Amino acid sequence: MDERVSVEGLLRELAPQVLGFLARRHGQFDLCEDAVQEALLAAATQWPVDGVPANPRGWLITVATRRLTDAFRSENARRRREDNVAAMAGPEELVSPGADVDEAPDTDDTLTLLFLCCHPAVTPASQVALTLRAVGGLTTAEIARAFMVPEATMAPRISRAKKSIKAAGSRFVMPPESERADRLRVVLQVLYLIFNEGYTASSGEDLQRVELTAEAIRLTRMLRAALPDGGEVAGLLALMLLTDSRRAARTTADGGLVPIDEQDRSLWDRAQITEGADLILHTLQQGAVGSYQLQAAIAAVHAEAPSADETDWRQILALYLLLEKLAPNPMVTLNRAIALAQVEGPQAGLDLLATLEDDKNITETHRLDAVRAHLYERAGDPAKAHEHYLAAARRTTSLPEQRYLQAKADALTG
Repeated sequence: MDERVSVEGLLRELAPQVLGFLARRHGQFDLCEDAVQEALLAAATQWPVDGVPANPRGWLITVATRRLTDAFRSENARRRREDNVAAMAGPEELVSPGADVDEAPDTDDTLTLLFLCCHPAVTPASQVALTLRAVGGLTTAEIARAFMVPEATMAPRISRAKKSIKAAGSRFVMPPESERADRLRVVLQVLYLIFNEGYTASSGEDLQRVELTAEAIRLTRMLRAALPDGGEVAGLLALMLLTDSRRAARTTADGGLVPIDEQDRSLWDRAQITEGADLILHTLQQGAVGSYQLQAAIAAVHAEAPSADETDWRQILALYLLLEKLAPNPMVTLNRAIALAQVEGPQAGLDLLATLEDDKNITETHRLDAVRAHLYERAGDPAKAHEHYLAAARRTTSLPEQRYLQAKADALTG
């Protein structure tokens, strides 16, 4: 089992390197990605039995190149594709490396892959799926399991994403300088979505999907290595580390949800908290502040509080006010209402929540009812608290959240 886990980790690390190598050399991102996936599957089957080869990267490149050659031939267009490659590449690039040769890429393939997978021609849901497959090295079956859909549903989604990129005429190059800032925002958003889906699964029996949070953190670390001066990249990584540090304390032994104010803080990962807090402190001193940095600063205040009662809610409220001015959205207002209630009392929080009543982005989710229920309970109105706990329980598709909210409602009538 340890050998298989080690192989899986190595394959995920090598996947973007091999794909980048092939895509830069041959173009045809969609065919290269398919070839790499076949090579990864072959390695996942053979390496745990035969052992990891001396040059695993070269092995994957060789196998993927063979698969790619087969694909070219099957389309009966080998000569035309070779002519195109020859026109773009030097003579030394026209010979595939042997399995014992390791050619380090001269460009940051992971960064290029992330930008390509997050192309604006691709829908947000497909950007997430394609990023997990092409950059994260997950198989279609693994991605389908993570999002609790059949593999037959996920495979066409990924295929459509690759076709969209091809139809847009995209090449395996970094976007022009004029587009990079906007595209980086999409990359960060995709990584954030992957992390959030892992931290609080949108549906199903489990509250958390550790494989997704771990993959989001790993990919964000890679992005941080490629863009060490990116303040928002550092902010997102710090936010993930600080948030994920609470993972072990968020559920009971039977998978039940434990809210932050009831968690055993001795279970929080102090190494992650230290790394995240140091990272956000450093990046906040560098200049302009972005939304991920502010969210990380809020997470750091929570993480560094010795207990729930000692949380500096005034500082959190001030940070939410800044965040709301910088990046206004209903979730920020919802969280500001929680902080406001801690500072000025539950009625102040309820009054702020009333400003969200016409926003369908929040009223059609369970979160507004859940926060209202909590504040009504604190305000001494059990009837309204019961009403909103039940409404929230009906709306959520996460079974742990549903059970928690139902239990809170039942407690008010017991």
